[in-house]
Amino acid sequence: MQKRIDISGLQTKAIEAMMGLENYVSGSELPTSLKELIKLRASMINNCAYCIQMHTPVAQKTGIDVQRLMALAAWQESPLFSDVECAVLAMTDEMTLIADQGLPEATYKRCIELLGETATAQCMMQIVTINAWNRIAISTKMEHAS
Repeated sequence: MQKRIDISGLQTKAIEAMMGLENYVSGSELPTSLKELIKLRASMINNCAYCIQMHTPVAQKTGIDVQRLMALAAWQESPLFSDVECAVLAMTDEMTLIADQGLPEATYKRCIELLGETATAQCMMQIVTINAWNRIAISTKMEHAS
């Protein structure tokens, strides 16, 4: 594979800004396991191997077992996710694939009903953030060190 640019080296201020956003979402009151489900699901949709590899061990450390991680690819058909997780995963799918249908009113209302406005906003920001990271990683063909 041909080497591509190193954005972190070329655009340090942009990456610092992204890290500010990352620090915000990392410090939000959402359970870490929910944050990791969002990160993994969006990364799966975007085919971002770099982020999947990064977040899988973190998700396991938060207590998400391998069965649930494997079921994440077909979460809509799985009984392994709570109502809150299903609502957030639906929002993750729809916001990640935003051009398809936007964020439908039903999904938005379900999240507000189950999470409230603050946690829904925090989920939205987590979804936006991981999608930005996915796009950086995929575009620059980032790889983990061997």
